[in-house]
Amino acid sequence: MTTIDLCIKSNHVLNVFSRLFEPNVLWINDGKIIATGESSAFHARRTLDYAEQYIVPGFIDAHVHIESSLLTPSELAKVILPQGTTSIFIDPHEIANVAGENGIQYMIDDAHQSLLDVYTMLPSSVPCTPFEDSGATLTAKKMKPFYQDSTVRGLAEVMDYPAVSSNQPDMIAKLNDCLQAGRQIDGHGSGLSRHQLDVYRQHQISTDHEATTIRQIQERINEGFYVFLREGTVERDLENTVGAVNESNANRFAFCTDDKLVDSLLNEGGINDCIRKAIQHGLRPETAYTMASFNAAQAHQTPFIGALNPNYQADIVVLDDPYDVKIHQVIKKGHLISNHDFNTRPLSFAKNTMNFSLFQPDLELSLKSDTANIIQVIPNHIETEHLVEPVSIHNGNFCPDTVKDQLKMVVVERHHNTGKIGKAIVKGFNLTHGAVASSIAHDSHNIIAVGTNDADLFAAIQHLQKVGGGITVFANHHELATLPLQISGLMSNLSYKETAQKLNAITAAYQSISRPIAFNPFITLSFLALPVIPTLKLTARGPL
Repeated sequence: MTTIDLCIKSNHVLNVFSRLFEPNVLWINDGKIIATGESSAFHARRTLDYAEQYIVPGFIDAHVHIESSLLTPSELAKVILPQGTTSIFIDPHEIANVAGENGIQYMIDDAHQSLLDVYTMLPSSVPCTPFEDSGATLTAKKMKPFYQDSTVRGLAEVMDYPAVSSNQPDMIAKLNDCLQAGRQIDGHGSGLSRHQLDVYRQHQISTDHEATTIRQIQERINEGFYVFLREGTVERDLENTVGAVNESNANRFAFCTDDKLVDSLLNEGGINDCIRKAIQHGLRPETAYTMASFNAAQAHQTPFIGALNPNYQADIVVLDDPYDVKIHQVIKKGHLISNHDFNTRPLSFAKNTMNFSLFQPDLELSLKSDTANIIQVIPNHIETEHLVEPVSIHNGNFCPDTVKDQLKMVVVERHHNTGKIGKAIVKGFNLTHGAVASSIAHDSHNIIAVGTNDADLFAAIQHLQKVGGGITVFANHHELATLPLQISGLMSNLSYKETAQKLNAITAAYQSISRPIAFNPFITLSFLALPVIPTLKLTARGPL
């Protein structure tokens, strides 16, 4: 008889291969499941009998930008591990756009502090387009050495379709380097036609998380993609897409959060929230939990995670209620997670990323006509609408109008002090006075700000330079609240609790200078600079 670490028994253990709950016994040693079923060959030092609980594999987030949580990897782990997420596949292209290879290495190093498995997908497009101004440019040559790290699992969301379709040498080198390393390639199919999706498949790009309708999902499934159903803070796509899943095609689906703020994670959850909502919209629990674990691992060609079978890593979630995803215990590599596992602090990352010069007159937006193009926010979506409306002008310059909700938005290049400033008119933020500025502006992460007057816009932007980046709210030339993000202007060096408190403070400050809105203003603002989404946006070079 062999003595092993742990034995877990239950009448309801999920078999991801049949998608059924069944009575089973899990024998665990050195962090792995070594056998299942009743056996006299083993003696466990500890036996846990969860007769009435439900046992499922640890949850896997198939695609996430940690930076969007505003936390470092080690702090994010403190939030999502107790929620059942035991592995995540990250795309660190936010920090890579600011700090290049050093930013990627920082994410890998900080993640090593945690029990959470953080698998890195290397950023495919830094900058995301040739007509952007980022802090770094990542070529295939610069990225190739990262494949020597076993936690690097592939190439992240390929969003530069023109580079793929025209066989641009550096993009093709990135794809080939990934495939030659035996890794997997993620896609980013926003706005792509069936023919364009086919081009992606020709280059062995195998996943997509940008489908927002059932028709788009069906096109991707028919092309052989794995589809990640997304539920973030703004990209709330799950309700519109989960209806595409059935028992015949469910093996092609997984869940992802993509971009989710720390307060959303604390209030709603992450992948556990995806599972709960999927079940509420008609999926069998067995199917939802399989999508949330085994399917994500399969999509990323990462063996031996996501199932409760021999040779698989012992990542386990014990549930009191499988329908409400009520968690009783999380087990990571055979270790019962407790508060004692979270005694870390974020690693330091000292690099000045606020390199710009600005004067208040630089913010003036001159117009030749009193009719102008306007970017209209679509609540809880990253797309926008294009409006043309009459606007107010004084001395040839645009005057924000809070009654019409016509506000000024600017993007200031912050990496190389080029002096580039993009300006536009935006509608949807409902500010009554004041301004908001942020150093989070996807994907190049220049300074983005929206406001009712140039004085508050200027004061808010200058304050971000002073504190080293973050999100700040100003009114009447005074700071109302600020969330400093000193790690590349993207992530807090504070604990997740302190970060959430400061996020709540800037949210309250925003509400004090605006009429009610039904979306998160900060993450919505950050996506108004993202040019790879084929709707009207603003970069430091102007509207696109």
